[in-house]
Amino acid sequence: MEFGLFMMPLHPPYRSYADSYDRDLALLVEADRLGFHEAWLGEHLTERWENAPCPDLLIAKASAMTRNIKLATGITLLPIHNPVELAHRIAMLDHLTRGRFYWGIGHRAIPTDLALFGLDPKKGEEVREQAAEVLDIVLKIWENEGKFSYHGKYFNIEAPELDPVLERGLHMKPFQKPHPPIGVAATSIGSTSIRVAGERGWIPMSSSNLAPKYLGDHWTVVEDAAAEAGRTSDRSQWRIGRDVFVARTPDEARERARAVLGRNYIEHQRPNRLGSGLIQATKTDPNMSDDDLTVDYMMENIWIVGDPEECAERIRDLYNQVGGFGHLLAITQDPDDPQWEHECLQLLMQEVGPRVADLTGKE
Repeated sequence: MEFGLFMMPLHPPYRSYADSYDRDLALLVEADRLGFHEAWLGEHLTERWENAPCPDLLIAKASAMTRNIKLATGITLLPIHNPVELAHRIAMLDHLTRGRFYWGIGHRAIPTDLALFGLDPKKGEEVREQAAEVLDIVLKIWENEGKFSYHGKYFNIEAPELDPVLERGLHMKPFQKPHPPIGVAATSIGSTSIRVAGERGWIPMSSSNLAPKYLGDHWTVVEDAAAEAGRTSDRSQWRIGRDVFVARTPDEARERARAVLGRNYIEHQRPNRLGSGLIQATKTDPNMSDDDLTVDYMMENIWIVGDPEECAERIRDLYNQVGGFGHLLAITQDPDDPQWEHECLQLLMQEVGPRVADLTGKE
């Protein structure tokens, strides 16, 4: 099994922006040193707790401070971007990292992000339709040779053909051919986004808030969509996010998780999920009350918390419940004492990893 990070990033509002980014970068450097396979960096403009409006800037700086870890947008919110600018920024980032880059995409965004760009959060189908057009244009720009023209519902583009004498015109392509590996994030029960991953042969990524029964449904969607498209699905490419806290002893792990994961959950995640399908996705029993979704419930049923042996067993149980997967993405947490998180990553890689090395998703 490969380990990676999903860096939303989560930072309490009392943390300054500058300190937040310094902590993120230090954690990425440590993850690279430890041998983590990848790190996906989130994008939000109106979410104070997830204060990374331009993850490509953070990735660009991190790429100069690391050597091996693959860096990724986690995710680019397609409907809020101009596709011409996006095609160029992502292609340039791919060159800056010399191909040490994945492009994570999503077809939705939180309501306040959408509203900031003049999009109506209540018109979900229209938002997804615009996102699909953005993606279509980006991919077509990257594969285009000669004059480029696109006339859709939301964008009309006439790009100049490259002048071979002046070397002026549409020219930028990604470093990786035909483009960086693309990951598709899915956060909800019965997600339609993850179907795209199956249809296109892209990387499927499932949210950290989903109970195992719904994770299994995600893979069924990927598998069915791949079959319909004449593709073979590969569980080893499936990424599952999880809040993880490993410490030397079970008691220490629970004490720290309660302080850090509990803080993030009570102050940020739970209030944002109440009244939406996201809170329902966390329930092992759909008839549970929202009030039952306490920190203790999350610690015992959704999060992976414990000493290395216990965490390895929790990962193995999750693997068996969903039928196998190849990558576990640990959600970064930002405790007030950053050493707690660094120790967690060290234990995850050095002591949990060997215990689950036989789990590859290829059975």
